[in-house]
Amino acid sequence: MRTLKSEHCYLRALEPEDLDFIYDIENDESVWEVSNTITPYSRFLIQEYLDNAHKDIFEVKQLRLVICDNSDRTVGLIDLFDFDPHHKRAGVGVLIYDESSRAKGFGKAALQMIIDYSFKQLNLHQLFCNISEENTSSIKLFEQFNFQRIGTKKDWICINNIYKDEYLYQLINHVY
Repeated sequence: MRTLKSEHCYLRALEPEDLDFIYDIENDESVWEVSNTITPYSRFLIQEYLDNAHKDIFEVKQLRLVICDNSDRTVGLIDLFDFDPHHKRAGVGVLIYDESSRAKGFGKAALQMIIDYSFKQLNLHQLFCNISEENTSSIKLFEQFNFQRIGTKKDWICINNIYKDEYLYQLINHVY
C-alpha cells in the first residue's frame, strides 16, 4: 500500500481549488479552539498560503494535506506543524470538517497514514499533539495509536473567559 492512500481514503497536497474549503475552515469560529485561531483570514491571505503550499516541509516547517474519501470528496485536513528536523519531531493535528463524515474512520485512516509517512519518509523520532480536555473523540483517536499523555497544561485555553486544560500527547517511534 502507498503511504498516503488507504482502502478508506487518501491524503493529497493542497490544490488551488481548495481555496473555499480552507477559507470556510479558517473562518469557522467553532474550530478556532482546536487551531488556536482568534481572527478570521481573508481570501487573499489564504490564496497566498495556497500559492506557497508547494514548498518543502524542511523549508516551511509544516505540511498540510487534504483528506479525501475514495469518491474524491474533501472531508478534512491533517497537519504536521512545528517540524523540527534536528530533533526529528513534529506536531500533528486532524480535522474532519464535514460533520457527516465524522466518526466514519476518516480521521483514523488519515492519522495512520501520517504516522507512517512521518516515521518512514521523514524519519521522525516522535510526533506530538495538543488536545483540549473536553475533546474526547480526539483523545480516543490518538490513544488508539498509542500516543501517551505526558502532561497537562493547566488553564491553557481560554474560551469565553473560561479556562480549560490541554493535554500533551506524544508518540515515540519504536517501530520504524
